[in-house]
Amino acid sequence: MLIYLRVLKESFNFAINALRNNRLRTFLSLLGVTIGIFSIIAVLAAVDSLKKDITGSLSALDNSTIIVMRFNFGPSDIPRWKREQFPDVTYEEYQALKKTLPDVEAISFALGVPGGSSIKYQDVTSAGVEIGAVTHEYYDIEAFELEEGRFFNESEAVSGAGVMVLGHEVAQTLFGDSNGIGKEVRIFGRRATVIGILKKQGQSLFTGSRDGQAFVPANFARKVYGTTKGTVFPQLVLKPEAGVDNDEFVAILEQQLRSMRGIKPGEINNFFVNQLQGFADFIDNITGQLNIIGLVISGFSLLVGGFGIANIMFVSVKERTNLIGIQKSLGAKNKFILSQFLFEAIILSVIGGLVGLFIVWLVSIIASQFTGDFEFVLSPVNMLIGTIVSAIIGLISGIIPAISASKLDPVEAIRTGM
Repeated sequence: MLIYLRVLKESFNFAINALRNNRLRTFLSLLGVTIGIFSIIAVLAAVDSLKKDITGSLSALDNSTIIVMRFNFGPSDIPRWKREQFPDVTYEEYQALKKTLPDVEAISFALGVPGGSSIKYQDVTSAGVEIGAVTHEYYDIEAFELEEGRFFNESEAVSGAGVMVLGHEVAQTLFGDSNGIGKEVRIFGRRATVIGILKKQGQSLFTGSRDGQAFVPANFARKVYGTTKGTVFPQLVLKPEAGVDNDEFVAILEQQLRSMRGIKPGEINNFFVNQLQGFADFIDNITGQLNIIGLVISGFSLLVGGFGIANIMFVSVKERTNLIGIQKSLGAKNKFILSQFLFEAIILSVIGGLVGLFIVWLVSIIASQFTGDFEFVLSPVNMLIGTIVSAIIGLISGIIPAISASKLDPVEAIRTGM
């Protein structure tokens, strides 16, 4: 063990000397490894960051959450022209399912109000606000965190009362640092009283943030927009009870909706049951494909880097032929010479990999400064992957030069070096 530690130390010194004595050659040779490791870890970090951002944005809703509407989240075998003929879900269907659907913890009716709306308080206006028009059950489905006040109750939701819950950013725009609870604003040309303000969530690069949203009772928005198809986008948001078989729950839900709509056996559903778990799996599939594509592209850089390391090692063997002959004449075994050059190749490659990791770290810090609350993740796992890959590249690249060095005849080696 002590012998191999000594070999490792000597190999490290030889690697450092190679860097010092042949700086340009070594730099150019290690550049491929540096770029390759940078590419691999940058791709892994970017995909992990994107996935973390999406997962964080969806974490407010449980993975078991189901959204029923005339649109689908993912690809569909149903032709587009046929999907466009599907009717919207209705408030009456929400009321019926609320009474008859078993094993449901909460069901909410929601309207997607198109475009950004303006909310006005005295002479201050917050423009481009995304309005969520929902029933009171939505509070039990989505993990809202209130900074002040409360969410609207069942009575207010049913009557379509003029009440509103604001996102943190909207409240800051309208009221500054003053308390906005109980103040009257105008939305959709009508008066509404602020009864709640959400805690600051922070921006999400992929899905946006609740900070720029506001929530009103669905029936309040229905008084303004009605139910004309294409004006608003109704949906049912359901949360099954814990432990319920999801497939069975969806089957019962589809059966009841088909019965309400008079869909005959053999006819396709004219609605989509979108499951967040399915959407999460879809995202996993996309990020997995991005990882594969990135790794393939990075592999070419590593291939170039591997040739660079091999080139350094062949030159190193040639320059130290005399030394190898002396070592072998003094009794050094082939595996000792082999280990010496393998360690040197691995150390050189790891140095290139560490430089690549350092560059990724710098880029992640700089990039995070320009993307708001979107955080680039450089995990210890990815750093470990980068180091291991570097070592493997060094091992593969150095194996042939190391074998050639270990097989040198000591007499010929000494004579060649003279």
